[in-house]
Amino acid sequence: MNTPVTIAGAGLGGLTLARVLHVHGIPATVYEAEPSPTSRAQGGMLDIHDYNGQLAVEAAGLMDEFRGLIVEGRQAIRILDRDGGLLYSKDDDGTGGRPEIQRADLRQMLIDSLPPGTVRWGHKVSSVRALGDSYEVAFDNGSTVVTRLLVGADGAWSRVRPLLSSATPEYNGTSMVETYLYDADTRHPAAAKAVGGGMLIVPAKDKGIFAHRESGDTLHTYVEFTQSLDWFAAIDFTDTPTAKARIAAEFEGWAPELTALITDGDTPLVHRPHYTLPIGHRWDRVPGVTLVGDAAHLAPPNGEGANLAMLDGAELGKLLATHPDDIEAALAEYEEAMFVRGSEAALDGDLLKESLFGDDIPDRLLAMFTGQD
Repeated sequence: MNTPVTIAGAGLGGLTLARVLHVHGIPATVYEAEPSPTSRAQGGMLDIHDYNGQLAVEAAGLMDEFRGLIVEGRQAIRILDRDGGLLYSKDDDGTGGRPEIQRADLRQMLIDSLPPGTVRWGHKVSSVRALGDSYEVAFDNGSTVVTRLLVGADGAWSRVRPLLSSATPEYNGTSMVETYLYDADTRHPAAAKAVGGGMLIVPAKDKGIFAHRESGDTLHTYVEFTQSLDWFAAIDFTDTPTAKARIAAEFEGWAPELTALITDGDTPLVHRPHYTLPIGHRWDRVPGVTLVGDAAHLAPPNGEGANLAMLDGAELGKLLATHPDDIEAALAEYEEAMFVRGSEAALDGDLLKESLFGDDIPDRLLAMFTGQD
């Protein structure tokens, strides 16, 4: 294929696409808004699944590097009730198909696998427009680029998506409030014991406390709520003590080792609202442009987002290599499969939401983990 690929966004999907294209000798350039790979924290742990994310790693030829970054033991799971009572636990015996890795390490692995200069940092897309059989991408720094093959890997608020679809993300009614506890085994031993070696889930109707042990003895806490954006807007998250007290008040009477995951946090609370595109979001084929990851099928966190983005990138890269003389055939085949897997993951996410926050807590969630009907 002689047409270079222009990719907007150096997230996991865009970088996987660039890597798979590189493996097949196809030139690509990735334009990223961030000024450098380390300019922003990249989030917490990701479980990379053997049925999608790991397939992308294999297509990228990076499985050995990936295995070297796995944080052992983090597939363990504990489900507790509000009093700290154990409802379910599963140790990580090393046989699970969802090894955990730090998102920042995974992203850096992909960056390091690309030829120098592939990623152009400090290029935030400001607008995109069609120019006959090509596209002009304009950046905030005043520069522009014209391309005949454009891939939007630019996330929830994609600047490329309007070329294909009028859909815009909408708030789905749930939000996460997150914080970190550092040196937890020595400074927060009761909370560390509650979390255990991997993931902690404490579900309740319309809310819950979740935490994950990351590298070392760092605990990453996610407090989930089914609340309106106005409810969160009434909380001053710039006033950390007051914000902690307000969030913790929603869990009055819960075991202190659980509420300590909120009140003892070492970082300010961060509100992260969850937005979604319509389930089944798709578009008619438009020559020379497509989307991967959240730009195509944004859904609330369900454990699949990063995996799907990587698989999107890998599958698109392989198809462009398979059809070097028929880009449109490659894009059409990619989109048909991507639409299906994106919709299936979003539907599964809705079921997970009901299991975590629905009326029959915790029975439905426990049935999901134990395999009961």
